[in-house]
Amino acid sequence: MTSVQAQDGPRPADVAAPVYDPDGFWDEMFAAPGAVRAHYAPLARQLATLSADEVARRQRAAELSFQSRGITFAVNQGPDGVEKIMPFDLVPRLLRADEWQHIERGLEQRIRALNLFLYDIYHGQRILGSGLIPPDLVLGARGYRREFRGVDVPLNVYTHIVGSDLVRDASGRFFVLEDNLRTPSGVSYVVENRRVLKRVWPQIFREYEVRPVEGYPQDLLDVLRAVAPPGAEEPTVVLLTPGIYNSAYFEHAFLAKAMGVEMVQGSDLFVDDGQVYMRTTHGRQRVDVIYRRVDDDFLDPLAFRPDSFLGVPGLVAAYRMGRASLANAIGTGVADDKAIYAYVPEIIHYYLGEEPILPNVPTYVPTRPDDLRYVLEHLEELVVKSVNESGGYGMLIGPHASQAHRAEYRARLLADPRGYIAQPTLALSRHPCWVEDHFEGRHVDLRPFVLFGREVRVTPGGLTRVALRRGSLVVNSSQGGGGKDTWVLAGGADSPTDSPMEK
Repeated sequence: MTSVQAQDGPRPADVAAPVYDPDGFWDEMFAAPGAVRAHYAPLARQLATLSADEVARRQRAAELSFQSRGITFAVNQGPDGVEKIMPFDLVPRLLRADEWQHIERGLEQRIRALNLFLYDIYHGQRILGSGLIPPDLVLGARGYRREFRGVDVPLNVYTHIVGSDLVRDASGRFFVLEDNLRTPSGVSYVVENRRVLKRVWPQIFREYEVRPVEGYPQDLLDVLRAVAPPGAEEPTVVLLTPGIYNSAYFEHAFLAKAMGVEMVQGSDLFVDDGQVYMRTTHGRQRVDVIYRRVDDDFLDPLAFRPDSFLGVPGLVAAYRMGRASLANAIGTGVADDKAIYAYVPEIIHYYLGEEPILPNVPTYVPTRPDDLRYVLEHLEELVVKSVNESGGYGMLIGPHASQAHRAEYRARLLADPRGYIAQPTLALSRHPCWVEDHFEGRHVDLRPFVLFGREVRVTPGGLTRVALRRGSLVVNSSQGGGGKDTWVLAGGADSPTDSPMEK
């Protein structure tokens, strides 16, 4: 059995086997074998006092709590999909106050720049004229909506809810792996992970001052109300869901209930004389703001896919006239296209005149001939991703792929270089996780959630996603990943530091 213990902590006989080994990776909790990072020391001492049976009992209690509250996700969408309890590891991830301040500043900078980019490409298109980004890369993106050129949105904010994925590499630096600007999911698990951990292991919080995450639904409601159409003094907000077969349906229900707003499907709404209404038992009710968890293509069968039963006929016309607001705005998908992601540092320079606080992962864009040549010659070393896929789908992890799989992606890249990007295989940071009857390191990333209305708000924490399979780098729940509670520690500039920070 492997133990997690502070050097000065107690060592019960049944957990004092070999000390947890970071195995050469950046470990969130350990600087070296047996050397606990300063901010983790109280947690490590508590873990060292627990027997394997006690840890397992708390882990089972957490799983039962998730089950009783219906905290689930669907592995495969549709009526034949499998609904699963969200895997949860009870050892929290801790972020120091200075680390979080760095992340927060970097995310705010990034979101402001991407919103300026979105406004520009739907209005003057100055950046396309500058030659900084190839125009066909933007105008040919699947997420770009030509029909919304010149359409203004409230407060000029396009991305009201953002979930950017961060990773820490072997040096301990944080990088942005990708941006999710359309309908990012996972924030319900941020709140529920905290709630469950407090229920099954309240003692763990005693020696820490942890910033709360429970205020997210109210912050989200404030943002949605802020972008209501002019004249809507007490705006009616609804959450539009695709329905029970969507993989994030639990989250839709959770957020609607927590905000105190109606959760609706397309059939619950209709448009009359350019105004959106909701059917109720008391008659029709005007709707001002729609937090939509439905992709652009399915929002309105009159404007996009005519076979969609998920949307509302006439919704896009009402939106264009400013009679109803949508969060996020239509057309934001162009900014989380993975090929556009490669240009975000240039976007920050162009609109803000600043150096990126959070760097990108180095990215090869195969529409550049030199990049394509390099990718084809180094497929066994790289991760290749489809520019429009998510959830761990449409991806080749070169070092772990078979020769046949690499040959398949070689053919895909040659046939459609615009459809893919490639990145180095990162040595993602690891964190101790409870595995059967002991602790082992598992790779993690971090998805913080950003809200943008009249101001930018970053919820202090985020979803730490865990690749629960040994050696796996894929953290998505649909691919066998799970989650951890993420603590942002309160404290000043004098809090202990033992990791590099970008200046």
